[in-house]
Amino acid sequence: MDVGKRILSGALALFLLLGAMGISARALDVPAPSAILVERTTGTVLYENNADELLAPASVTKVMTLLLVMEAIDDGRIGWQDKVTASEAAAAKGGSQVYLKVGETMTVEEMVKSVTVSSANDCACALAEHLAGSEGAFVERMNARAKELGMENTHFVNCTGLDDSPEAAEHRTTARDIAIMSRELLGHEDIKKYTTIWMDTVRDGAFGLSNTNKLVRFYEGTTGLKTGFTAGAGYCLSASAERDGMELIAVVLKCASSQDRFQAAKGLLDYGFASFALAPAQPEEPLPQVEVLLGKEPSLQPVVRGEEGVLVDKSLRSQVTYEVSLPESVQAPVSPGQRLGTLTIRAGGQVLAELPLAAPEAVERKSYGDLLWQLLGRICMSGERIGGNAQK
Repeated sequence: MDVGKRILSGALALFLLLGAMGISARALDVPAPSAILVERTTGTVLYENNADELLAPASVTKVMTLLLVMEAIDDGRIGWQDKVTASEAAAAKGGSQVYLKVGETMTVEEMVKSVTVSSANDCACALAEHLAGSEGAFVERMNARAKELGMENTHFVNCTGLDDSPEAAEHRTTARDIAIMSRELLGHEDIKKYTTIWMDTVRDGAFGLSNTNKLVRFYEGTTGLKTGFTAGAGYCLSASAERDGMELIAVVLKCASSQDRFQAAKGLLDYGFASFALAPAQPEEPLPQVEVLLGKEPSLQPVVRGEEGVLVDKSLRSQVTYEVSLPESVQAPVSPGQRLGTLTIRAGGQVLAELPLAAPEAVERKSYGDLLWQLLGRICMSGERIGGNAQK
C-alpha cells in the first residue's frame, strides 16, 4: 500500500472508530503544549494537539541516534561487543553522562545501555563518532535518515539534544516527527532490552544507572522510550507501551514539569488502551489455495499484503469478521506480489480495511517440453491400466 492510500485508509478507519465509540479525544486533559498518540503497527494517529509545532526535543533527539546505531548493528557494520573509545569531544559533553575519560573504552552494548537508561550524552557522542568518524558527519546521517522517514519538519544539529552551541537554536523537530522515528526504532526489538531497564550498572558494576523514564517502573507494559529536558525545551518524552498485542507511542513536548510529562503520556496511553484494540490482518483459518493453470507448481497459498493489523473500537473487537474473495484458479505465469484477491475486514457493520491478497512467490508457466512429458506420462499410465485390465 502506497503512502497516500495508507494515510487515507488510516484516516477513514479512525473516523469510523471514533464515530462508533462516541468518545471525544479532545476531551482528554493533556498537560502538554504539543502531543500526539500513535498506534505503532498501523501508524494511525489516535490523538494530536499542536503535533506539528516546531520545538526543541532535548534528549529525545537520541531516538534518532539510537536508530542509526541499531541499523548499523542489524546490518553488521558494528557489533554489540565492539570497543568504542572516548574522544576529548565525547568526554567533554555535559548534562547527563557516565563521565567517560579520554581514551576510555566501553562496548557498544554498554554505551547503548547508558544512553537508553541514563541518557548519557558522552556515550551518545562516542557512538556517533564510532559510526561516522565525527559527530558532525553523524548528524548529516541523522538528517538524511529523517528525510527518508518523511520527517518533514526536523533538523538536527547534534546527536544529544544539548543546548551547548549557538547552532542549537536550529535544532528543532515536532511531536509527529518524533513519533515517526520512535515507531521506526521500536521496530528493532533488541532496543527494548535496554529501554525497559529500570536500574543497572556498567563498568563491571562500578557505575550505577537509573532510568530517567519513570514509566518503566510505574506503568504496565512500558517498552520505552526516551526522556528529554533542557531549560529551553522543557520536559519532553517519547513513551511507548504494549498491551494485548497493541503498542502505542505517546509523544509530549515542552511540558512545564517532569510530573506533567509523565502524567500527559500516561493519560494518552490510558486513553488508547481503553478505546482501541488491534485485530489481526488475517483470519485464524488458513486462506484457501488457488490453483495455477499450466503452472510448474499446481497451486499457491495467498498472503495478506499491506498491514500487520487493523485498529478497531475495543467494544467491537469480538465482532471482527473476515471475508475472503479469491478466484479458484489463475493462469501461469504468476509474478511475486501479484494481486489475486481481497480480504475485507469488518466490525460493527463498518468496513475497517480492504487488503490485497497476493502471490508470495513466482510460479513459472510450464514449457512445451514440460507439457509433452506430462502428456507422455499420462499416456504411459493409461497404457499400464489398459494392460493390467486385459490380463485380468
